[in-house]
Amino acid sequence: MNLPLSRRQVLARMGTGLGSLGLAAMLNDEQLRAAPSAAGAAVSPLAPKTPHFKPRAKRIIHVFMNGGPSQVDTFDPKPSLVKYNGQKPPTADIKTERRTGNLMQSPFSFKKYGQSGIEVSELFKNVGECIDDVCVIRSMHTNVPNHEPSLLMMTCGDQQPVRPSMGSWLLYGLGSENQNLPGFVVMCPGKPVVGPQLWSNSFLPGIYQGTHINNRKFDPKTVIPHLSNTNLSMASQREQMDLLKSINQAHLAKRPGDAALEARIQSMEMAFRMQFEAADVFDLTKETQVTRDMYGNGQFGESCLVARRLVERGVRMVQIYTGDGQPWDDHGDIKDHATKAKQVDQPIAALLKDLKQRGLLEDTLVLWGGEFGRTPTSEGAKGRDHNSHGFSVWLAGGGVKGGLAYGKSDEFGFAAAENKMHVHDLHATMLHLMGLDHEKLTYRYSGRDFRLTDVEGVVNKDIIR
Repeated sequence: MNLPLSRRQVLARMGTGLGSLGLAAMLNDEQLRAAPSAAGAAVSPLAPKTPHFKPRAKRIIHVFMNGGPSQVDTFDPKPSLVKYNGQKPPTADIKTERRTGNLMQSPFSFKKYGQSGIEVSELFKNVGECIDDVCVIRSMHTNVPNHEPSLLMMTCGDQQPVRPSMGSWLLYGLGSENQNLPGFVVMCPGKPVVGPQLWSNSFLPGIYQGTHINNRKFDPKTVIPHLSNTNLSMASQREQMDLLKSINQAHLAKRPGDAALEARIQSMEMAFRMQFEAADVFDLTKETQVTRDMYGNGQFGESCLVARRLVERGVRMVQIYTGDGQPWDDHGDIKDHATKAKQVDQPIAALLKDLKQRGLLEDTLVLWGGEFGRTPTSEGAKGRDHNSHGFSVWLAGGGVKGGLAYGKSDEFGFAAAENKMHVHDLHATMLHLMGLDHEKLTYRYSGRDFRLTDVEGVVNKDIIR
């Protein structure tokens, strides 16, 4: 039975293989154009690469409040909600996903913190103590008020699946400083609404995909299953790996450019190397009790502590999801925000303080926020609907100005009004802090050059030190 030939195989058999040589040259040229310093990179696709310019940050930790926290109940206080509580002025009648009612004041009090005097909700009193290291952006907006496209936009820069995630772009552009650990680690106890598409490599090489860790329990022996081989010594494993690699390479030579096969070869090598460090990095018993108490008990606190252990070992990006599903999605009663905040406030503050005292905050960029915000109007009696028109996120460390409240939403906190920032602008700014020009970090796929910010995005230099 004759199987159909791929385009690469056809080119390889035509003209004594000159066609495939030309194709290989074209592909190599594209990769050299796209990736910073790819020409001088080592053989490993995860080897560190030179950024486009001097970076302010070397790594990113994204503490993701998936589900959409309310800006007017966390980091954007609105006195007018108290004044006009129960009313619905025309300027507060903006279309969202569902039908909403009248204005609803926050059930949570706000207090000024630090020398900057930025007001923070009682929900985040521990983070409030760190506010002089934080830049609160109160003028964010995104495209649509639905979880799936907004989750994709925040993590991948496009509301359509499937595009490479921010962590994958960072690995592609910068590589990793530690070859014995994944360069992009995602901690989520299960799966959020969209699932693995949120940390997908998409059309980028498979080695750049995020490594999902189910963080319900951090047992260093089982948190990454099937990692250790109890039957063979390291030397014997290395011999097996070398034999397997040579067989795979011979197989790959007949199928140049087979991305799936290349990814398998690289993932096997990574799995072998991870035996040296993976169990150690997830072993929290190696931390002092004082440090562990600072982060608090529970899955999210342990995840924040592991995030610090990962970045100090050279991992390029770590994402921590509040939980599976959409935990911050409080349509029924906004007071339920208190449960989630109690889970994350102490650990996030501990992470900022711990990074700072270890000298890591200076070049570690921390991002807090959800995929969108919530309405200042009520849904039902006590809840709030999704809101893509205006919401808040904050950045800390990594060259960002601390003690700054940037941008403004309107009088009621419904829409971004002053110094507006789209998610594309946020991504462009974060890449800039990492030493990457978002317009030059491209990858050619299906006849066009793709990038994290698509064809938009402006670097916000007002928030950079």
